[in-house]
Amino acid sequence: MHIERNLRPSFIWQKYGWRPLLVFMVYDALIGFMYGPLDFHWLDIPWQPVATLGTAVAFYIGFKSNASYSRFWEARQLWGSVVNSSRTWTGRVLDFVRTPDDNFGYDSVEAEAHRRLVYRHIAWVNALRLHLRRQTAELWQTEVVPFLLDPADHALGQTNNPPAQLVVRQGNDLRQLSFDGMLTEFREVSMAETLRELNNHQGACERIKNTPFPRQYAFFSYVFVIVFAVLLPLGLVEEFDSRVALGPYHVWLMVPFATLVSWVFHTIEKVGHNSENPFENGENDVSMSSICRSIEIDLRQMLAETNVPAPLKPINDVLY
Repeated sequence: MHIERNLRPSFIWQKYGWRPLLVFMVYDALIGFMYGPLDFHWLDIPWQPVATLGTAVAFYIGFKSNASYSRFWEARQLWGSVVNSSRTWTGRVLDFVRTPDDNFGYDSVEAEAHRRLVYRHIAWVNALRLHLRRQTAELWQTEVVPFLLDPADHALGQTNNPPAQLVVRQGNDLRQLSFDGMLTEFREVSMAETLRELNNHQGACERIKNTPFPRQYAFFSYVFVIVFAVLLPLGLVEEFDSRVALGPYHVWLMVPFATLVSWVFHTIEKVGHNSENPFENGENDVSMSSICRSIEIDLRQMLAETNVPAPLKPINDVLY
């Protein structure tokens, strides 16, 4: 996710600039050459239908951009809820999980249980990030396993849905703690409710991930922009040709204007396209890596740890 106010010119040129500009410029120059030096005046078409088409395409790609941004914003809100639920979970772990003879002290049994439950939750957050980005197989050992203090949890990376399995392990741990007398029934139910919230957050993220943007909107948005870009110089060439006061080379002025308008429409369409899937680890996606690191810092400090990692820093103005 870009965090600076403005995009770098180099990024704009690389991601949005030179390829479509080159294609549109070559095509528009070809139309100008055929209409001018080759005298193919049958190429021109009335400007009014092209303008009407441009208006319709503008409304269509505007709708697509709004819908794509809604998907991104919902995804970001869900990860904000994950942050809040993570803090709630850790607070309840520290407050609720106590040894039966606890007199507001803090013994090693409590400390071990607290650390196991909180660290497994940090593992869940990172596992969810990898699960949504389809990176679990490659990064499980380095990004998740270090937070799994119970060796029995290490093999969960081989399952179809590791974060869901980690939530199940948390529930099993709560039942064992209740059996050992470290959780009352009321407190166990309260912590189980937090696990239910985490499951809901994960399910909502998976819904966005597994439900692609309707292809009929995405596909025809691109097609309509290309159709408009193809017809635009045909409608503009006669308009510039009729401007006698512009001189003998006035027809060629159509090229930069048609190229610029085509590029603007194409860029709006591509911006919407880049926001369709907010969990792809791209420059415009939700910065899940940074959010996971922030959660890890907060939760480990709630455990009174001081040796915590630093927040992630942006790379070329992009926070991943």
